[in-house]
Amino acid sequence: MTPLIAIAAEAAEQKSAEVTDWAGRLGWVAGLLLFIAFVYWLMRQGWKWRGSLQSDLPELPTAPEATGAEKLTLSGRYHGSTTAGQWLDRIVAHGLGTRSRVELTLTDAGLAVVRPGANDFFVPAEALREARLDKGIAGKVLAEGGLLIVTWTHGGTLLDSGFRSDRAAEHTAWVEAINSMTTTTEGIAR
Repeated sequence: MTPLIAIAAEAAEQKSAEVTDWAGRLGWVAGLLLFIAFVYWLMRQGWKWRGSLQSDLPELPTAPEATGAEKLTLSGRYHGSTTAGQWLDRIVAHGLGTRSRVELTLTDAGLAVVRPGANDFFVPAEALREARLDKGIAGKVLAEGGLLIVTWTHGGTLLDSGFRSDRAAEHTAWVEAINSMTTTTEGIAR
């Protein structure tokens, strides 16, 4: 017998060991799934806790019957609201932390925010403080000037709400229109 044939015969006689330890593998998968569920539960508890901390924020206003003529409309995305100037301090009370599609309508009475699948709200004209273009708000970062940020006051709290139009070229017109509506408030000229 040649050495090659001997090696092949010896290799054919060897039996390979069992490579799958099903009990151990299922234990690891179950442990991983439990860990993922625990992390999800912790995130949900954190979201609820943040909402309870912000419970002093009053209910969101709804649009009045007569809002006047439409100045501008916008279709796009609502990315969330934060404490003004604190772009990472998300407001979650009353559904303000829920991202959604949005239809904005600016009138003389204020800003109507219609969100399918989430709470609609209305920002009265006297509550509007300013509008600007920015690049980020609460977990959403885009190119410079990619977000329309509307600053408004609600229940004594100054809020920033972030919107992105389906047609980003509209943002500048919105900034100009909202800023032309704002007046001097609390001794600060806007």
